[in-house]
Amino acid sequence: MDIFSLFTLCGGLAFFLYGMTTMSKSLEKMAGGRLERLLKRMTESPVKGLLLGAGITIAIQSSSAVTVMLVGLVNSGVMELGQTIGVLMGSNIGTTLTAWILSLTGIESESVLLNMLKPENFSPLFALAGILLIMGSKRQRRRDIGRILIGFAILMSGMEMMKNSVSPLAEMPGFADLLTAFNNPLLGVLVGAVFTGVIQSSAASVGILQALALTGSITYGMAIPIIMGQNIGTCVTALISSIGVSRGAKRVSVIHVAFNVTGALAGLIVFYGGDLVFHFAFLDTAVGAVGIALCHTIFNVATTALLLPFSRQLEKLARTAVKETDKTQQVAFLDPLLLRTPGAAVSECAALTNEMGDLARQSLIRSLGQLSRYDGELEAELLENEDKLDTYEDRLSGYLVRISQHGLSMEDIHTVSRMLHVIGDFERIGDHALNIQESARELHEKGLSFSGAAEAELRVLERALEDILTVSVDCFRSDDPAAAKKVEPLEETIDRLTDEIRDRHIRRLQSGECTLQLGFILNDLLTNLERVSDHCSNIAVCVIEEREDHGEQRHAYLHDFKAAGEFTADLDKDLERYKLP
Repeated sequence: MDIFSLFTLCGGLAFFLYGMTTMSKSLEKMAGGRLERLLKRMTESPVKGLLLGAGITIAIQSSSAVTVMLVGLVNSGVMELGQTIGVLMGSNIGTTLTAWILSLTGIESESVLLNMLKPENFSPLFALAGILLIMGSKRQRRRDIGRILIGFAILMSGMEMMKNSVSPLAEMPGFADLLTAFNNPLLGVLVGAVFTGVIQSSAASVGILQALALTGSITYGMAIPIIMGQNIGTCVTALISSIGVSRGAKRVSVIHVAFNVTGALAGLIVFYGGDLVFHFAFLDTAVGAVGIALCHTIFNVATTALLLPFSRQLEKLARTAVKETDKTQQVAFLDPLLLRTPGAAVSECAALTNEMGDLARQSLIRSLGQLSRYDGELEAELLENEDKLDTYEDRLSGYLVRISQHGLSMEDIHTVSRMLHVIGDFERIGDHALNIQESARELHEKGLSFSGAAEAELRVLERALEDILTVSVDCFRSDDPAAAKKVEPLEETIDRLTDEIRDRHIRRLQSGECTLQLGFILNDLLTNLERVSDHCSNIAVCVIEEREDHGEQRHAYLHDFKAAGEFTADLDKDLERYKLP
């Protein structure tokens, strides 16, 4: 083996890591925010979390991405610490699939069919299919599939380069002498941990070990401790991701480290203790790529089976190691760590945008209640809600712009676009709620009250406004364009109601039934209520645009929609339902 073989080994490792990253990110992009939603729903028990963690890691081919996602979700307060334990264990099992795929490189047969199972033989076809999908398809999903195929082909090219670069080692006399040092299990664990920690990829370090095994110089006794050490080395990613996060998120890293270190120690004690008693003859037998994949899987499954019943103890250990300094635990608002998994970040932003919509609706309805029964304590709550809405808008808008710079699926792109359009409307609804609160306070402080007729008319208008708010927020939450089409007739109804109430007020003013001072307050109220309905219309139209692609001709679309029979029928029903007394 000369210097050029070393260069080839480094280049092969680079290809392997790049292919793995490309494939992982494309798989994750296709999954979108579904991963995060699954994590939140299906982690009630460690067993469910275990199965989910294995499934997600198999789906996106990256246990590191799963770990970083969990740290980010705990740091944001989305998940509890206990929910992550099973997922972490399952991700260790899921990552063994890569080793099994790489083990196919060791197939030796004259059969054409068997040789087609070797990744280096079929990966060029994957590369060709991938580049054709990327260059020839207009659909984002197909281009993502193309990137997955390209990533796999690059990964396997890297594996082939590493295998070819180390193959001369079998003929070097000094190589066998060097390997005798790895008969020391502790040294094997240390080398596996350090190398995996440096490259931050257990899949890559297992791949290199499999490439070395193809030389016929690696025995089971050498490989098993290195595999145990590789599980310890993969904790580096979790430790790096825990820098600068909340204590709850740091505990995720503690659990990850404790699980892998305890598993390696237990494995060493049980395995080599058993060797002292039973004298395992296979330890001096040369191991192949399949044998390494088998050892990797058995070790991870055995470690999980051993420690899964002690999930609560692992959680207690993490809480003891990272203690609270304050009774109130601070969590991150939209943790930057989630940007490493854009699909999860988009899903978290959607959840916060939904919270923003609910908060805006709640503030508006409560401010309307102030008109009939004023509560001074509620005013402070409305002011606090307005501050929250301002914070939501500021943080979400900046975070969504940052997410847009990462690779997103088409579905996530639509979701981000919807959120960027509506967060301003939600914030403005909060502003109008505060304006209504100020009108209510003016009525209270000056001891004024509307006439019975005006109050009855306002109650009808308030009922229509509460309904349009509910429909708008709900159709955004469910991304339902059919429900969104019910908003525009309601918005037109509210416009007609406000016009009619203004006309009636002028007639009462002329007859002396109402004062000019009350007229100013009433006009301010009607203006704010009408503008709230306009914002509801904006929200509904945004939902329809993103799903039905009417964004380029919004005004033309609204004109055509209002001319349709469905709109006219719904408008007639709403006008009948919200008839003024």
